[in-house]
Amino acid sequence: MDVDTRLLRYFAAVAEEGTLTGAAQKLFVSQPALTKQIRRLEDDLGVPLFVRSRSGMALTEAGRELAARVPALLDGWDEAVQATGRAARLLRLGFLDAGAVGAVHEVIAEFRRARPEWRVELRQFDWSDPSAGLARGEVDAAVVRLPFPGQEGLNVRELFVEERGVLLPARHPLANSGTVEFRELWDEPFVAAGAETGAWREHWLAAEEREGRPVRVGAVTSRPDEWLGAVAAGCVALAPASTARFYSRPDVVFRPVRGVSPSRVGLARPKGRTREATLDELLEAIARRLSRS
Repeated sequence: MDVDTRLLRYFAAVAEEGTLTGAAQKLFVSQPALTKQIRRLEDDLGVPLFVRSRSGMALTEAGRELAARVPALLDGWDEAVQATGRAARLLRLGFLDAGAVGAVHEVIAEFRRARPEWRVELRQFDWSDPSAGLARGEVDAAVVRLPFPGQEGLNVRELFVEERGVLLPARHPLANSGTVEFRELWDEPFVAAGAETGAWREHWLAAEEREGRPVRVGAVTSRPDEWLGAVAAGCVALAPASTARFYSRPDVVFRPVRGVSPSRVGLARPKGRTREATLDELLEAIARRLSRS
């Protein structure tokens, strides 16, 4: 019987967290989607893996047997993928937005000239996965914005901080302001990431910096074009300062904000993997360049 390794990752997360809600946040998937995938795995195996209740997801005897073996299976698969990448001279680097990745393209170009036998793939992920592919084992390392759920399970090196501002519709009363006070935005409808992104969503809503004032969510998006479109249609959104350079449209303006904390950018990689000297070399070059920026 063939089983998708993604289903095993989903199972392992639910087994570890004990709830669909916690596992969905860890994996950056919606709870209904995760429920569907767990049922698919149970159908494929022909046995129930969990007993569902209001208090959470308890493993059945069959589930406990699988849970005891899955970590080693996934570690073995990840090692195999990593070894295949080394054999193919392939390094996979994830990122979320052009502002965070900055001068990485230049570093990669220099690396390719120095090591033409290696191929580097720079893969962009949407905001439904703030780990930029690391949570699902799709990349070897990633340039990420902090904080995001599950980062404690990764090796994360903070590189720099970037001020946050606000994107406003061009017709907004504050669009001509030099600097906007964050409290002036508290009653505005904000663009938000999906609920499954947890701490990431809360950070970009500045939920902890509103003195208890509730957030109004006007739209939920996961891609830059949807994000800008929602702002143009009347919402507002906190955004890193680099947004003004990399993402623009005539009906949206960026303004600095006073009274909100900055964004932190880091370089993340999985814990416990076999170290690859060539990947270490590339990541160190990226860290030096981005830290200077």
